[in-house]
Amino acid sequence: MNLYKLFKTRKPIIGVVHLLPLPTSARWGGSLKAVIDRAEQEATALASGGVDALIVENFFDAPFTKNHVDPAVVSAMTLAVQRIQNLVTLPLGLNVLRNDAESAMAIASCVKAEFIRVNVLTGVMDTDQGLIEGRAHQLLRYRRELGSDVKILADVLVKHARPLSHPHLSVAIKDTIERGLADGVILSGLETGSPPSLEDLKLASRVAATTPVFIGSGANWENIGTLMPVVDGVIVSSSLKRHGQISQPIDPTRVSQFVEAAHRSITTKI
Repeated sequence: MNLYKLFKTRKPIIGVVHLLPLPTSARWGGSLKAVIDRAEQEATALASGGVDALIVENFFDAPFTKNHVDPAVVSAMTLAVQRIQNLVTLPLGLNVLRNDAESAMAIASCVKAEFIRVNVLTGVMDTDQGLIEGRAHQLLRYRRELGSDVKILADVLVKHARPLSHPHLSVAIKDTIERGLADGVILSGLETGSPPSLEDLKLASRVAATTPVFIGSGANWENIGTLMPVVDGVIVSSSLKRHGQISQPIDPTRVSQFVEAAHRSITTKI
């Protein structure tokens, strides 16, 4: 996976647009316009703050379904992404929670997005949605059927979950890359807002070799100087919200602060 070709930088900062509750979700508020207005505001704030790419998630649809979201969610996410694309020219990705990788691939392929995030590509994870099994076989075949070149960024031992077995991190990374055929891997902490350890990131970068490694949670302007030099990119959202509160919208000042700290860190030697 050529990061520079995809993101126009060798260490991309990917900002997350958390969509408000979508149709059929437990907290759906009845107004798709409100969802899109908020998505446009957040995308614009992230872009103006200097991120290199965006990823759109149905984050506020919790409690999530395991593997297949309602068609109304797919329709709403497609519309939201297209509206964002009208405002922002950055590379764009999709994450359809909890683990509807096929829907993410379908949306991304149709709207010409560049990548998707998949929480469980290989293995079996015990989650608050129940047991989620990896869908690498189905997803890779589906991508081929669509004639798509959408890249797959896959979580390894994803947050808010425990592996059914107890694989070593290095084995899980190798399986995700060599058997799941992920284009990039993502490491997170135990939950949203919790960072992976520096030791795990260093191990992941060694094991992944030429496959890019991304931080998937918990990055902020204080720790990014330590974490960024050992990885290939970062996906960030919580620390960019107003007052650092996950329910709040993106704060452009926090985005700029984070981007500046990340850029300073790139030449840091660990």
